[in-house]
Amino acid sequence: MDFSALNEALAFKSYDKVADICDTFMLQVASEGVSFHEEWPYAIHLIGHIYINDINSARFLWKKIPLSVKESQPEVSAAWKIGQRLWIKDYASVHEAIREFKWSPQCQGIVAAFSQLYTKRMFELLLSAYSTISIQDTALFLGMNEDDAANYVLQHGWTVDLTSRMLTVKKQTIATEQKLDPSKLQRLTEYVFHLEH
Repeated sequence: MDFSALNEALAFKSYDKVADICDTFMLQVASEGVSFHEEWPYAIHLIGHIYINDINSARFLWKKIPLSVKESQPEVSAAWKIGQRLWIKDYASVHEAIREFKWSPQCQGIVAAFSQLYTKRMFELLLSAYSTISIQDTALFLGMNEDDAANYVLQHGWTVDLTSRMLTVKKQTIATEQKLDPSKLQRLTEYVFHLEH
């Protein structure tokens, strides 16, 4: 099978395209009646869906993977373990699922990129959900040790009370865009037109 498009996406770190490339290629191969179960890059395919936060598609793909592949390719099961944690909303243990497996060279890049992306998503979630949070809970959500988690959020303007080991969240200022009502624009145009004539 020609996985050149997938290999190119991985080489250029276009990880957001991986799931779509795999889905399209899988449909193409299936329509040709070719058997591909053992050599299909299921782990990459699963992680591709997880990377773009499409857990439903990852779950559907997991159900389609033959049992023989699940049993013979531990990386496939490790990829789905990340998906399971996301599916059941056990957000704090996603990083644990990532760290507890030694990923193949082909998967290392996309898994590392997902880990960074996931840390950013969790930070944004903490930012919107909390005004104060313990260093310990922050470390769990960010997948870091307590010192690294505290340093990470301090760089984003949060403050720490070392006595209570609590962090105070610094809310980001949101620039609001003022929407122009089309009827107001029409009235303004008519007014300017009236002034000129």
